[in-house]
Amino acid sequence: MLLTTGRPGPWREKTCGSPRQTTLALAVARACIGTTLGLALPGSLLADTHQAAAENESLDEVVVVARQREFTKDEASLSKLTEPLLNTPQSVLTLSEELLRERGVASLNGALRTVPGITLGAGEFSWQGNNPSIRGFSSRNDMFLDGIRDFGSYSRDPFNLASIEVLLGPSSMLFGRGSTGGVINQVSKTPTDEKRTAINVNVGNDSTLRGTLDANRPLSDTAAVRINLMAHRSEVADRDVTQAERYGVAPSLAVDLGSATRLTLSYMHQSADNVPDYGLPWFGTEPADVSRDNFYGFNSDYLETTADMLTADLVHGASESVDLRAQVRYANYTRDSRLTEPLVPASTPLDTPLEDITIDRHVFIGNSDESMLFAQANATIRFVTNSVEHALVTGIEAGLETSEPTFGIGIGVPGTGLLDPVSNVEFMAASTAPRVKADTESRSVAAYVLDTVKFGESWHLIAGLRWDRFDTAYDAERFDGPATPFSGPSEAGTESIDQVDNVVSYRSALVYKPVTNGTLYVAWGTSFNPSAEGLSFITTGRALGLGNQDLDPEENESIELGTKWELADAGIKINGSLFQVTKKNARVPDPDTTGVNILAGEQRMRGASLDVSGFLTEKWQVLSGYTYLDGEVVDAATGAAPAGSDLTDAPAHNASVWTTYQLSERFMIGGGARYLSQRLAKNSPPVKVVDSYWTADAMVEYRLSNNLLIKFNLTNVSDEFYIDQLHPWHVVPGPGLTGVLAVNTVF
Repeated sequence: MLLTTGRPGPWREKTCGSPRQTTLALAVARACIGTTLGLALPGSLLADTHQAAAENESLDEVVVVARQREFTKDEASLSKLTEPLLNTPQSVLTLSEELLRERGVASLNGALRTVPGITLGAGEFSWQGNNPSIRGFSSRNDMFLDGIRDFGSYSRDPFNLASIEVLLGPSSMLFGRGSTGGVINQVSKTPTDEKRTAINVNVGNDSTLRGTLDANRPLSDTAAVRINLMAHRSEVADRDVTQAERYGVAPSLAVDLGSATRLTLSYMHQSADNVPDYGLPWFGTEPADVSRDNFYGFNSDYLETTADMLTADLVHGASESVDLRAQVRYANYTRDSRLTEPLVPASTPLDTPLEDITIDRHVFIGNSDESMLFAQANATIRFVTNSVEHALVTGIEAGLETSEPTFGIGIGVPGTGLLDPVSNVEFMAASTAPRVKADTESRSVAAYVLDTVKFGESWHLIAGLRWDRFDTAYDAERFDGPATPFSGPSEAGTESIDQVDNVVSYRSALVYKPVTNGTLYVAWGTSFNPSAEGLSFITTGRALGLGNQDLDPEENESIELGTKWELADAGIKINGSLFQVTKKNARVPDPDTTGVNILAGEQRMRGASLDVSGFLTEKWQVLSGYTYLDGEVVDAATGAAPAGSDLTDAPAHNASVWTTYQLSERFMIGGGARYLSQRLAKNSPPVKVVDSYWTADAMVEYRLSNNLLIKFNLTNVSDEFYIDQLHPWHVVPGPGLTGVLAVNTVF
């Protein structure tokens, strides 16, 4: 029998049984009413469930508020993971929809800031969008939506997300190419059998005006629809000019087809029209000592993106021991942009007074159209051999991905003052002609098998392997700059690269459970990064040069020793791990050929993490974590960061905490803090460093009724000036003090 679960609205009171508000009563109430049986239930059983729920309305009421607002989840959405997270031998953190709403999160970057071990990089040119690093390794190509790669370069909005899953450590065995530091999987909202509408409106001092609608309607005992809508406009507190405007729509339909079969059809569209923020320039080895609100671009700069994804998801329970799942997705992403990066001229002496410096405006101009057609199918088979239990997952995947970008660079763009930049002037350039037009087509095929073997209740053995074929055809036209401002570009040549990578990835782990609520594990895994991982061989947005052609994939290996505990009586989850990730053949500059890379480096990241979440009391909930990173360049070629150097964007210390306390049935307060130690944006001479920082947040919430609440969030309450996103050529400061008032209703 197939079940889907859908949690009731976070402010909707539910009743079940005794009115005693004890820990046990809260847990039982949540179990019997707080979880809604899904669409795949037979119609008669659905009817019985509705009748039982109706009868419960006459019972004395138990207010179940806190337990319906858990910050994390106990299970991942991925069908490739057959065990609860307690028994999964990997560091996995799930951020619930309730946590995102409670913290006032309106972007994926905002959600990722709550995860220790994740830092944010500043985008560059076609790589603008979400650019996280996990455990010191770039993960901008490791974004997934419902288990399928979401490779578009756009700023993701969580309006249609039920949760966010962060899997730390190499996961190529599960996901294919990439995932050196980890993977970010977004989990979409899907229809349930509950009639429910949620409307949220936010207004803020950073000119935030945001509205979302989440409406779910059962059509019958066997079908339901859900639609999520979003409209958002905001600026950035204490940053001039930059702004974000985006819209989203995400309808979905779920149908019980009978014979334990469920089909879900979904579509997600998000469009954005932003004034992009390239932040502040470096001056020497530190960010320029200028005002946080300085904006060095033009008011007319733009970054327009669209993302469209159409997905079919078919789940079939073939028997009590066999589950089948197939997913097909078509996605299309477009970009059109003109971006301005501020650069202090390299020839500027470091003792030059700031008021005498004129910065160069490096202008990137381009557009792109990317598409993906991807299909995957897997089977989960549970069986017993000689009293040994198996949970075997096997599957195949195939995809076609295309990317057609045009790149241009503004020539003859006037500069502006470092201390007092002027942005409200007409954009001018001697030329904005295209320099490269590229066309990339990548075909991927994969097959995998993963078996979880249980020797009784105490010992589990996990072993798996995956074969990937990644076949990329890249063609491009190069153009010289125009001879005069009025002439077009002349063709400078063409490029054609065909590269095929065949890679086998491995995964193994041993799990020991001394008690049912505790786990000890040791895990090992591999991953790989092909040269065309991001659907391009272009390695720099400045020279638009090729550096990785004809290189084999980078190979990575990880080992993790961890433990997980669930203290049921106290409602606390504790996860800890020690880990090491090694990139054995890292790309480094070829000392003999400028602009070309070779596989001659080795990078190693060692670290430790500790996460504590759950209910300290019935009214007091916490989500906290700490990650220690010790990254090192083990080996390198001449001209690269020397051996012994720290890895970039990998702070030694990263801590985060968020906690709430239910003062009464109607009144809740919350607060949190985040700490990052200093980070490197560049680890080869001259080394570029940004300082450590603390930020603090606060929240107060009041429920006017069972269906209506108001909430006020403050972020960066001390108005701390800090660098949020790093790049070797520019940095983006974090927002100043921001206050957002939310009015949320559920009916």
